[in-house]
Amino acid sequence: MKISKGKALLILGIVLVVIDQVIKVLVKTNMALGESFNVLGDWFRIYFIENEGMAFGMKFGGAVGKFLLSVLRIGLFAALVWWVSRLLKKADTPAGVVIGLTMIAAGAMGNIIDCFFYGLIFSESTPWEVAVLGGHYAPFMFGKVVDMFYFPIIDTTFPEWIPLIGGNPFRFFAPVFNFADSCVTCGALYLIAFQYKFFLVDDKKPLKEGDQKDKRREKQK
Repeated sequence: MKISKGKALLILGIVLVVIDQVIKVLVKTNMALGESFNVLGDWFRIYFIENEGMAFGMKFGGAVGKFLLSVLRIGLFAALVWWVSRLLKKADTPAGVVIGLTMIAAGAMGNIIDCFFYGLIFSESTPWEVAVLGGHYAPFMFGKVVDMFYFPIIDTTFPEWIPLIGGNPFRFFAPVFNFADSCVTCGALYLIAFQYKFFLVDDKKPLKEGDQKDKRREKQK
C-alpha cells in the first residue's frame, strides 16, 4: 500500500514530536534541575535546565514576552503547515523542501507543547526535587521548555596576554538545547544548504493551469 506524501510527512512530524517529548519527560521526571551526567567524555553531556521558551536557553521579555513568543510559535506552526500543504499540490516540489519544512514545524510544535501544557501537568523542577507528573507549577501557555543537550567541546580560558578578554573563560558550544531545537536548526540549515535554489526560483516560475485555477478561486473568495 502506497502512502501519499502528505501522510508520510504527517507521520514524520508525529515521530519527531514524540521523540522530543519522550526525551523531555524522561529528563524532567528523573533529574533535578541543574543535574548532569556525561554521555561521551566531557564534551557531550545531558544537562537538565529549563528556559522561558526561546531556543538554546535564551529568554525573551518576561511574562509578556513569553506570551507573545507562544503566539508567534503558533502562528509560525500554522504558516508552515499551510505552506507545506500548498507545496504538496505542486508536482515539481522537491521532497527535501517539504521534509525540511516539516522538521521545522515539528520542532516548533515540540516546544509549544512544553510552553502550553508542562506547567499544568508537572510539578516544578528544582535543584533539590525531581518533578512528578500530576503537579501544577504554571498556568496555560506559561510552562518552561526542557533543555538537556550540552556540547562543551572546547572549555578553556583565554591567555592572559589577549587584551580585554585575557583570563576569561571560553566555552564552545555553550548553549543547552533540546531535540525540538535540533529539528528546527537541522531543517533550516538543510534548506539553506541544499534547497536554496528552489526558493530563489519558485516565485519566478509561471503558474501552471492548476495553480492558476486555485489563484482565481482565491480571488473570487
